[in-house]
Amino acid sequence: MALEQTWRWYGPNDPISLQEIRQTGATGIVSALHHIPNGEVWTVEEIKKRIAEIEAAGLRWSVVESVPVHEDIKKRTWNYKQYIKNYKESIKNIGACGIETICYNFMPVLDWSRTDLAFESRDGSNALKFEMDIFAAFDVFILKRENSREDYSEDILKRAEAKFKSMSAEEIEKITRNVIAGLPGAEESYTLESFQKVLDGYKEIGAKELKKHLHEFLSEIIPVAEQAGVRMAIHPDDPPRALLGLPRVVSTLEDAIELTKVVDSVSNGITLCTGSFGAGYFNNLPEMTEKLASRINFVHLRNVSRDTDGNFLEEYLFEGDIDIPAVMKALLTEEKERKEAGRKDWQIPMRPDHGNKMLDDLSKTTNPGYSLYGRMKGLAELRGLEQGLMASLK
Repeated sequence: MALEQTWRWYGPNDPISLQEIRQTGATGIVSALHHIPNGEVWTVEEIKKRIAEIEAAGLRWSVVESVPVHEDIKKRTWNYKQYIKNYKESIKNIGACGIETICYNFMPVLDWSRTDLAFESRDGSNALKFEMDIFAAFDVFILKRENSREDYSEDILKRAEAKFKSMSAEEIEKITRNVIAGLPGAEESYTLESFQKVLDGYKEIGAKELKKHLHEFLSEIIPVAEQAGVRMAIHPDDPPRALLGLPRVVSTLEDAIELTKVVDSVSNGITLCTGSFGAGYFNNLPEMTEKLASRINFVHLRNVSRDTDGNFLEEYLFEGDIDIPAVMKALLTEEKERKEAGRKDWQIPMRPDHGNKMLDDLSKTTNPGYSLYGRMKGLAELRGLEQGLMASLK
């Protein structure tokens, strides 16, 4: 009994090689076909090419993260029916190639959001951080989104205005880059104007409408995933709150339970991301793990310190506000019960999610949160925690 230890790899352009990943002790790869445009079908040929590349390094492609959900599907506009058809075809092809888990998300526009991608921690390493005052300064005074003031308290607005007035032109450019970094295709250099246009596509879509669209999408794809032998695992909102006027619908325990009931199937599951759910002070991760256990199909483990204003800082695994040992114990208990029930899919894939940029990684270019040594430290700590807890579950 042991969680499958996996590692996110961004494909051939990732600065971290498959050989280096193998040396961390991970056995499974979490990856995607990033060169295929959103909405297009993943062909068996392209999937097999990537599988061969990964297996040549002595690893296996365990989890797809992710097959992006086209914005037209989320809005149910334009060509969404064709994009759903294509999505189903991709699921079938992924299953036919022997990959059993697909992580995906239903977040409008931004896949994630931070205000600082290189916050200097107390030991000199760099971490990801989100400060609501700075985000509000961007939203209200830099982007100047219509009605944006309504989304913040007077105290936050006062602090945001003071921060904005103290910013240099370079600092304004940096915070703009940091926010837009969470936009798929951010390397295409969105301007504030083009970014606002993307946001405007959701002007008539609130949480009620987006949730309805998600449930309709699940009704379409989960039966296909069942037939293909694939477990879908939706990723929670990051952070778990509305931003920039965009609704969020996978932010709480109640959200997760509701969506698993749309189609009652183990193929309709959750990615338990302790950092994303954990960024909300209202989420109790050990409780969520226990209550969602039977539908947890994939796990991201990291820690955060957080407050009630929406601020959070990514921390070392055992130094934040999330009780990671309690989460791990609940996961191992669920895995044990699955194995005893004779389920072939008893093993849950897990990856260390983000890691402080440290040591000689500080001088290297890496994807935000995805440097080598910080995640290797996290994986080693998770492996030790798991081994210690397993002895108590025998």
